Amino acid sequence: MKNTIFTGLLLFLGFVCLAQSPIGTWKTIDDETGEAKSHVEIYETSSGKLEGKVIKILTPGKEAAKCENCSGDLKNRPIKGMVILRDLEKKGNEWKNGYILDPNNGKEYKSKMSLKDDNTLEVRGYIGISLIGRTQSWERIK
Repeated sequence: MKNTIFTGLLLFLGFVCLAQSPIGTWKTIDDETGEAKSHVEIYETSSGKLEGKVIKILTPGKEAAKCENCSGDLKNRPIKGMVILRDLEKKGNEWKNGYILDPNNGKEYKSKMSLKDDNTLEVRGYIGISLIGRTQSWERIK
């Protein structure tokens, strides 16, 4: 009986923790136009940090777009399949100390993110300090 209660409690806590995690697929919403741009899959790496890669382009005519303004190994690579979020680590209720790539301009910014609720992820890219940057609200895809 005690084992059954303990197992049930562990399962419940697992579901609660999963619901409060950014791991999953998100629809990116452009903060300037309000348009949906892509689907990004966020996952945990073997080092325990979070990464996110573009798995679908939503803008018509841009499905095969390449990162023309990127530098190094990413130059002219397809945006679909590209890792645009990396090195985010959990700090309290946020994931910080990471980086986000804007494939439209090829620039990489410092990044942090937090869950506004179970279905809204606030993703911030910034230069230097967090006050100088932009925030996008991404919607969870179920």
